[in-house]
Amino acid sequence: MSDEQQQALVQVTQAVMGLLDAWELSTSEMQQILLLPANIRARAFQKYRDGNDVFPDDADTLRRARYLLRIADALRTTYPRNPKMAGRWVKLRHRRFGRRTPLSMILDGGEGGLIAVLSELDCTFSWDLTGSKPTTSQPTN
Repeated sequence: MSDEQQQALVQVTQAVMGLLDAWELSTSEMQQILLLPANIRARAFQKYRDGNDVFPDDADTLRRARYLLRIADALRTTYPRNPKMAGRWVKLRHRRFGRRTPLSMILDGGEGGLIAVLSELDCTFSWDLTGSKPTTSQPTN
């Protein structure tokens, strides 16, 4: 892994850990969301937070981390004046999720849950999932 890739992985790790901490998730919830081994101790999570260690170079973990960061961006756009609302939002029951919380959707649904939550928050993501392509306008004469 190049130095640039390593630095990018450090930034992703720290950003995701900051997000999950802001959501006030337990270590076991973090492990479940990111598909990290259950035997990781709290000390290892502190190393992630501090930038002294990075998430494993695992495609599933990194894809989930990217989904989480996109969810965080969408929540910042939705609640630009209230950064604490994101942590609250993920724990509130929503009609569109069958009165379940986004967090339960993510925990119970795995990657599909992450996709469902991101689709609810980010219409462009949902648009891309459908395979929709913008039509090119033809010049009129």
